Amino acid sequence: MDRKSFAAIALCLGLIFLWQGVIVPKYLTPERPPVTTQPSPAATDGAVEPSTTAPATQPAVSSAATVPTIGPDTAPQLTIAASADEEFIVITNTNARYTFTSFGGGLKSVELFQYPETVSRRNKKNPLTNGLATLNDHAKVPVFAILGGDAVQGDGVFALSETREGVRAEKLLTNGLRIIKEFRLGTNYLVSTKVTLENTTRGALTLPAQEWVIGTATPMSADDDGMAVGLMWYDGKKEKDITQGWFENKTLGCFPGVPRSVYREGLSNVVWASVHNQYFTMVTMPKVPAEQIVSRPVELPADLKHNPQQKGFQTALLVPAMTLAANQSVVNEFEVFAGPKEYRTLARIAARFQNNVDLIMGFGGFFGFFSKGLLLGMNWLHSVFHLSYAWSIIAITVIIKILFWPLTAASTRSMKRMAALQPQMKALQEKYKEDPAKLNKKMMEMWKEHKVSPIGGCLPIIIQMPVFIGFFYMIRSAIELRGASWFWVADLSRPDTLFYIPGFDFPFNLLPLIMGATMLWQSHLTPPSPGMDPVQQKMMRYMPLIFLVFLYNFSSGLALYWTVNNLLTILQTKLTKTKDPIIAAPAAASPLTHAPKKKK
Repeated sequence: MDRKSFAAIALCLGLIFLWQGVIVPKYLTPERPPVTTQPSPAATDGAVEPSTTAPATQPAVSSAATVPTIGPDTAPQLTIAASADEEFIVITNTNARYTFTSFGGGLKSVELFQYPETVSRRNKKNPLTNGLATLNDHAKVPVFAILGGDAVQGDGVFALSETREGVRAEKLLTNGLRIIKEFRLGTNYLVSTKVTLENTTRGALTLPAQEWVIGTATPMSADDDGMAVGLMWYDGKKEKDITQGWFENKTLGCFPGVPRSVYREGLSNVVWASVHNQYFTMVTMPKVPAEQIVSRPVELPADLKHNPQQKGFQTALLVPAMTLAANQSVVNEFEVFAGPKEYRTLARIAARFQNNVDLIMGFGGFFGFFSKGLLLGMNWLHSVFHLSYAWSIIAITVIIKILFWPLTAASTRSMKRMAALQPQMKALQEKYKEDPAKLNKKMMEMWKEHKVSPIGGCLPIIIQMPVFIGFFYMIRSAIELRGASWFWVADLSRPDTLFYIPGFDFPFNLLPLIMGATMLWQSHLTPPSPGMDPVQQKMMRYMPLIFLVFLYNFSSGLALYWTVNNLLTILQTKLTKTKDPIIAAPAAASPLTHAPKKKK
């Protein structure tokens, strides 16, 4: 490797330090003031049988006050009478522990037995916990809290009772409105929910617009960077994913802009709506499409569990104002999925309800087809051949490379032949510089004679691009990689940080560095495009190192895939160069060289 290569690597490493150590923390991370909140209630620890109702030891959330009218920028909160004591019912099944609260009469949290809050890792910067992955964690209001003023809220305290299949929350308000919420646990992380609004008076009862909370999206732990935290909803044709970046509204995605305070959309077409982070989600699927979805950023507790720079997103279905006739009841039914973003489970639910809820994986659109196939292939290799997920990634990368081998081999030969024809091409350009039509004709004749194509090097890349992008989305979303280890890599879903450089607090990630080195090696073996300026050739040769800057903190699973793919491409390039006689031995004569005529 020459001095220029070392200089380029040094420059890229410097950019990584600058980006991760200065630009991101100083300019791209919004500041937020510390907040104070009430401690979370203590749930039963490790019990697998249903528990009985127990009074809470913590005081009420707040003193009685008027709840703000639902407006474009106002996030209504649950207001509880100061004298009330919070009660809980905790029930479990094989999948999760569900905690219901009397404050708001809803589902306070869901703890997933099969998924720890943090997974094993060598990096000790953020310590491990013995907690479970929890949905609606640290939320200010429970799932299915009804917000919208005293007419639908009252003092906010419901009577909880345990039923044969779940929990019932009931409340009779002073205006004669009775609210009944029935929750029934099912399989596949489902909770069937029925909410009844009943007018118990002899006259008409007018109710204002309401927000029925479907959950608050929060990061899973201190390891979660919050980039995938947000909400998603489906209108029957297309899914829409709104994350922290939409609310921050940064210019060019980097520089601070005017933050957005509320997201509101829908026109009686909300087939399902969800709150999610990278690997877990809570999806509410109404029996009849809901009117609208509304979401707003909320402050998270400033504790050690979450990064104090991150926010949650309280999301609700908007129910329009209504008038109930005397003794009239309105019943709304929902199915709630609260669990991992695991494709096979979500695909079964999508097939059962015919609602494409598996789109929560982010596998929509053209590239989603490839993501699904690659994920199913990786899981098949893991289950049938008992390969670890790291070796499954390597195996599927090899399989893809073998499938595309003839195409990429033809591309490499074409590029090498084009490079060998550079002198002849320059001679033709000089000879016919005044006649472009003649030049194009001669060029075509020469390419045809030597069996090369000017697009031969680009076409295979274009054809393979959907697979590469599909692999990227698959690795980013596959919960199977969470906690999967391989040699020094402790978690394939996270960077493979071995240690932090003393004095800089900067992570040393080995796999991205290997990936960058193989990309640089590959770029030096790839012939330049015909007619490219020498300066552009040098820029393109070192351009792959820019990827190192932006992918340095991506998941090690993605870095592993890219590294193996680079090594296989290098091997193929060398094999093609050795076996192709046109490449190994350049043409002896130029098409512009003519043999001297014999004298008569």
